[in-house]
Amino acid sequence: MEEWRQILADSIVKPKDLADHLGADPKEIEAIVGDYPMRITPTVLATIKAKGDAIWKQVVPDRAEMADFEAPDDPLEEDLMSPVPHLVHRYPDRVLLMVTNQCPIYCRFCTRKRLVGKPGFLKKGELDRAIEYLRVHTEVRDVILSGGDPLLLPDHLLERILKALRSIPHLELIRLGSRVPGTLPQRITARFCEIVKKYHPIYMNLHFNHPDELTPEVMAACGKLADAGVPLGAQTVLLKGVNDDPDVMKRLVHQLLLARVKPYYLYQADLTKGTNHFRTTVETGMQIIRSLQGHTSGMAVPHFVIDAPGGGGKIPILPPDYLVHLDEEGVVLKNYENKTFHYPQPANGHASFDGAQDRPFDGAQGRRELPMLGAHPAMSGCSDGAFEDA
Repeated sequence: MEEWRQILADSIVKPKDLADHLGADPKEIEAIVGDYPMRITPTVLATIKAKGDAIWKQVVPDRAEMADFEAPDDPLEEDLMSPVPHLVHRYPDRVLLMVTNQCPIYCRFCTRKRLVGKPGFLKKGELDRAIEYLRVHTEVRDVILSGGDPLLLPDHLLERILKALRSIPHLELIRLGSRVPGTLPQRITARFCEIVKKYHPIYMNLHFNHPDELTPEVMAACGKLADAGVPLGAQTVLLKGVNDDPDVMKRLVHQLLLARVKPYYLYQADLTKGTNHFRTTVETGMQIIRSLQGHTSGMAVPHFVIDAPGGGGKIPILPPDYLVHLDEEGVVLKNYENKTFHYPQPANGHASFDGAQDRPFDGAQGRRELPMLGAHPAMSGCSDGAFEDA
């Protein structure tokens, strides 16, 4: 057995085992795992510092899951947008292909609580139907492999899927959505990286919610993927008591960039049955974006989105005070320092530059006076053309 499979087999799945490790009440957990399975890998277990901390909340069953009666099982209406089994076609040029219901851990806030934990992988006949659908639908240029977690497939099955997808001429991009590098880093083997290299361009969207998840072992796994030529993005869910704090989120995005992972999405938590105790206000997410925008590099700022109930798709949310006013004359903007600026609209193709605020302009030449940092004093009077020959 491969090392990663043995480590996965050593995960906590039974309430009694969790009680032995963390002092949880096995009877309370037993009532939950029948409906919503539990799995906690050794990697994740080792990052739990105390009962009820940010990692604990993500993976240890909570009786609040069973008190959430009225929320829908499928708030994003994925099942209604599935033309063939296991494939969701919501957006014009991309589809989601769910290749397994298995995950390395079962997040308590999972939007697919109705599905995850069931055994088995995508069968050959099901894969054939999905591939045939994609061959016919030439508008599709992008496929996201998800589930569950596609990296729990053995190498030969994952390669079978990648090879089949690469046989479709109009399919440009393949993306893998995975929690594995952060929860089962041993799965990122040299063999896996070699398989991925054969089918580029392949992108990966990883899932991280808290800076404590980025252990040295996890960061090394991300590095292997990056070295294999895989662009890495991070998807984060805004979770009450886990990361709904600007300082925690800033530490997370900084750690992600150190791991060579670009913060991509910050999700407002979905309305999924059994998860609503994790939801925060939308204002909480906007405040986190305010705390990042301008206060750290733009690379560290994810898109804050709501995946709209009813299958509306991802809708970006920005704090409304950035755009103060918009009309045919121009826009009034407010920056991270709460300073106001005016950007003029073009009039007959020619913009006026005399309305900006908070920045000095050279009215004679119609441009800002900015110092040339590091310029030699003798060059201070040179024209632009004098530099072209240098």
